Amino acid sequence: MRLVFAGTPQVAADTLAHLLDRGRHEVVAVLTRPDAPKGRSGRPVPSPTAALALERGIEVLRPARAGDPDLARRLAELAPDCCPVVAYGGLIPRPLLEMPRHGWVNVHFSLLPRWRGAAPVQHAILAGDEVTGVTVFELVEALDAGPVLAAQEYRLGEEETAGEALAALQGRGAELLCQTLDALADGTASLTPQPTDGVTLAPKLTAEGARIDWTRSAAGISRQVRANNPSPVAWTELDGERFRVLAAVPRADEGLAPGEVRAGRREAVVGTGDGSLELRQVQPAGRRALAGADWGRGLRGPGRFT
Repeated sequence: MRLVFAGTPQVAADTLAHLLDRGRHEVVAVLTRPDAPKGRSGRPVPSPTAALALERGIEVLRPARAGDPDLARRLAELAPDCCPVVAYGGLIPRPLLEMPRHGWVNVHFSLLPRWRGAAPVQHAILAGDEVTGVTVFELVEALDAGPVLAAQEYRLGEEETAGEALAALQGRGAELLCQTLDALADGTASLTPQPTDGVTLAPKLTAEGARIDWTRSAAGISRQVRANNPSPVAWTELDGERFRVLAAVPRADEGLAPGEVRAGRREAVVGTGDGSLELRQVQPAGRRALAGADWGRGLRGPGRFT
């Protein structure tokens, strides 16, 4: 099939590379977000997906918005059979959705209809889900609501971060997308409408939402830390400065008040509203990340997070 691949971040570039390396389908162009400023210079640089496409000699389409008439004209000229999508970052208008005969096929990192939205893996961890997965579905105008073409479960590890889970799911999603495209080309694919029950939303995480409330349970805070790693990173304050928590695991209640720190030779433990939390990796203001125990050994006197 002739494909126009839509995607922007590294996870999309990795999926595109997998698709190109398999070689069955022809990627005639890539649709991605415009070049964005990066670094101290503020010089615009191509998205990871655009950079890969340029390296492979593939045409790159970078409209400011997907509703640009020039984009519609170029897609009509390219005449794709299908448009696979991985984290493009923009809404596709109806006229474009109706253009390819096999539609726009999106890779989403949850088992739809659970966790529709920008941060499905993060919200699965926050909610304490033991199982999530990847879904390939047909794009419609409503958010992540299209019929499902394929899905695969993934069991989350007890200490797995959002970044680690996404890395594992990316490989599964890339292969599932390729299998789905093969099925569409062979005429063996089938569409299953999503159920109306069980819909949950997964908006993008914010820095303010990543602030730790030490009156919550140790288990809940541990999930918050995992869900916000690698971004935006869970944080608290110590002596009026931001203190980042990158890894932490629940412990039995050790009689500490919420936010109270007890540092020993081999560990640093914080009290919560229910149980205690062992700090495994932290990053104090203005310093590099280090083991919680190493930070705790340098703590002078009692500490308390706020």
